[in-house]
Amino acid sequence: MESTTEKLHTMAGHGKTRPKNSGSKKLFDNPILEALSRTHIMVPISMWLVLSVFLGWYAFTYTDMGTSTIATLFVTGLLVFSLFEYVLHRYLYHLTPSTPQRAKIQYTFHGIHHEYPKDKTRLAMPPALAIFVAGAFFGLFFLVMGEAAYAFFPGFLVGYSGYLAVHFIVHAYAPPKNFFKVLWINHSVHHYKNPESNYGVSSPFWDYIFGSFQK
Repeated sequence: MESTTEKLHTMAGHGKTRPKNSGSKKLFDNPILEALSRTHIMVPISMWLVLSVFLGWYAFTYTDMGTSTIATLFVTGLLVFSLFEYVLHRYLYHLTPSTPQRAKIQYTFHGIHHEYPKDKTRLAMPPALAIFVAGAFFGLFFLVMGEAAYAFFPGFLVGYSGYLAVHFIVHAYAPPKNFFKVLWINHSVHHYKNPESNYGVSSPFWDYIFGSFQK
């Protein structure tokens, strides 16, 4: 018989749950909530790239920051996102399902993706939720760094857009015959070999730093 811990891990999409390479799963009985839980990948990518361009234009046009300062803040935003991606994936998306409530949260946020990794409609945070999350992040950054957020946040969003693009490519297509193949293999190890490794999707850099990389 399964122990309580094994059952919770199964509820969360880990343990004995094998990835299904086709199909999808209904999360909500309410049809509106169910529809809002899905998105075409180009919707969020387009949103964030357009917002990045607007904020970058605002930084150049309406702030006193010079080109070098804006460029530095933009690159810093990219780097900070790469670390944020790793931390979020490792410590929230793979939250230890120690209680039924935590298991349900983990499954809703990420476990369903591990169970149905080929479901193209759930490879990005739905826009309806993502807009509020992005607003909260920009508010936090503006509170901490003032007008510098107009240059920093575009880098953060471009980093997120890159993550979304890579994540979609490695799940929606066969191994490509270019540099994306390395990332494809890296993320496949996370899904099909050891879900407690290779948390970096857009880059394995932080997995090397924190010792969670596996070939």
